[in-house]
Amino acid sequence: MFNFEIVAGGTVRNVLQNRRREVLDLVSRTYRIHEAGRTVNPDSYFLRFPEKPDSRIIALPAFLGPEEGVAGIKWIASFPKNTRRGMPRASAVLVLNDYATGYPVACLEAAAISSARTAASAAVAAGALRPEGHQGKTIAVVGAGVIARNICDYLHAAGCVPERYLVHDLHEPSGQALTDHLRATQPAPVAFTTDLAEALAADTVVFATTALKPYVTTPFRPGQLVLHISLRDLAAEVVLRAQNIVDDVDHCLKADTSPHLAEQACGSRDFVTGTLAGVLNGEVTPDGEHPVIFSPFGLGVLDLAVGAFVLEEARRDGTAIEIPDFFGETSRW
Repeated sequence: MFNFEIVAGGTVRNVLQNRRREVLDLVSRTYRIHEAGRTVNPDSYFLRFPEKPDSRIIALPAFLGPEEGVAGIKWIASFPKNTRRGMPRASAVLVLNDYATGYPVACLEAAAISSARTAASAAVAAGALRPEGHQGKTIAVVGAGVIARNICDYLHAAGCVPERYLVHDLHEPSGQALTDHLRATQPAPVAFTTDLAEALAADTVVFATTALKPYVTTPFRPGQLVLHISLRDLAAEVVLRAQNIVDDVDHCLKADTSPHLAEQACGSRDFVTGTLAGVLNGEVTPDGEHPVIFSPFGLGVLDLAVGAFVLEEARRDGTAIEIPDFFGETSRW
């Protein structure tokens, strides 16, 4: 009853690397559960630093609902200057709690979990919002970090195979690293470009940057699909000239995201076409006359779903590490 387990980063990576298809299905199902109102997903809480305005640590509490019986919280740091040291921007832990007692039961290294659920979210959207597939299309990736690499891996796992990839990053070594990764793992030709405009002209554009303010001011054309994973790349007028799909309206339209800026610019939320779950459920269908932008704020329930899956797989594999006597007192008397 009072067991507490640790799942280290190496174990998390091994579980997720071999089970991308399961993670895609899990993320899709969790979106539907959330849309049905069977989860609790409070606002994220941002810890900011006056002398480091680009850095933050975010708490994402969530509850998957009584049927799943999983509650918990992700504590994720985003320090963009880490990349200058050759370190990943993000680091995180995920604590899972037992619904019956409230006791924490496990702590998992969660940067990989967060990256996987984000990448799976993008891939689910890529399939749902371009149901005819990506054959003959160009996918451009703007921003070439860990998240971008995982998005490309999950696109491949989801069957979103383009005619070619374009990679753009202001830091050319990072861009070349992602280009090399794609050449080693995917069948489509890949090219690195220093020309942002060339990347923005692609059929599908993936944004996975660390941008804090919009820099894309030219609207996209009808037929383009934009996976706006980094949330702050697009000016309000770009958002307002598109059909917009989000993961959760209340969550996405805050914290100076591009959709939030669009709401402030027009004074309403009428520009939001619907949610990804609505698309998956067949309740929302883009009209085909506008570009489509998918902007996911990132839901804690996705971290819980993927984290609980990883914990069960680690237990089955014998790689979860039990910490004896973690709780100092286990009796009231």
